[in-house]
Amino acid sequence: MKRSIIEDKRSNAMQLSAEELNRYSRHLMMPEVTPDGQRRLKAARVLCIGAGGLGSPAALYLAAAGVGTIGIVDFDDVDLSNLQRQILHGTSDIGRGKLESAQDRLRDANPEIEIELHKCRFSSSNATELVAQYDLIVDGSDNFPTRYLSNDVCVFARKPNVYGSVFRFEGQTTVFAPHLGGPCYRCLFPEPPAPGTVPNCAEAGVLGVLPGIIGMLQAIGESNNFLSDRLRRILRGARRSGRRRPRDNQCARVKAKNGEQRDVCDYRCARRIRIRHRANRRFKTNSAG
Repeated sequence: MKRSIIEDKRSNAMQLSAEELNRYSRHLMMPEVTPDGQRRLKAARVLCIGAGGLGSPAALYLAAAGVGTIGIVDFDDVDLSNLQRQILHGTSDIGRGKLESAQDRLRDANPEIEIELHKCRFSSSNATELVAQYDLIVDGSDNFPTRYLSNDVCVFARKPNVYGSVFRFEGQTTVFAPHLGGPCYRCLFPEPPAPGTVPNCAEAGVLGVLPGIIGMLQAIGESNNFLSDRLRRILRGARRSGRRRPRDNQCARVKAKNGEQRDVCDYRCARRIRIRHRANRRFKTNSAG
């Protein structure tokens, strides 16, 4: 694996102002970070899918750490029920767009960074173009169509995909990067569950602090890709839990090369096609009988 996914040419072009040297002083004194690592963070471009329970802590810690450009994709407005866990937003933001609320909070946390807002739903019509603009993707979505879409686009674009999910009292997170030798989301879960079989937060509930923990670990996973080899080893040790899952070399997305099978589509569309195909097969079988 490369020392960092940020090229030396980009990081070397970054300069740290006197104010930034003071702001990031606790980073700079660490031998695993140093000014060189901080310049890599400043050169980095990260896209957060969602400004909700997971996207809030991830984006906030990335901004505080000095990630130079943070893009956010969201189309929703702040609701009172969000405030139990979505720490980018406050009571005064109820009714505002989440993007505007998130931008104000992140600029207050660190005015030195750039924030790019994408007010839209992350879908097959824009996913490839959005992902191409960034070095790393943080998937803070709360639905299976977006998770499978972000996975597929990141695999084809050869971009790390920092995944996270929460359910009631449980959460999980990892970095999917098959171009660096690891698995992708489909290697673990080739097919999504049937619609309606897995409730979301609005249906099942979630402990308010849990998205904060998982989102914070996602932020660690992101820093892991930008800084030194030694820090990556330390952070991997801090985050490790359970057994390592190898890449599935038979995964259709991982196997795709030279443009083959590199189509992306919204999962609802794909599922309807598969259901229709199975229904046609049943109809032909019954007719033949």
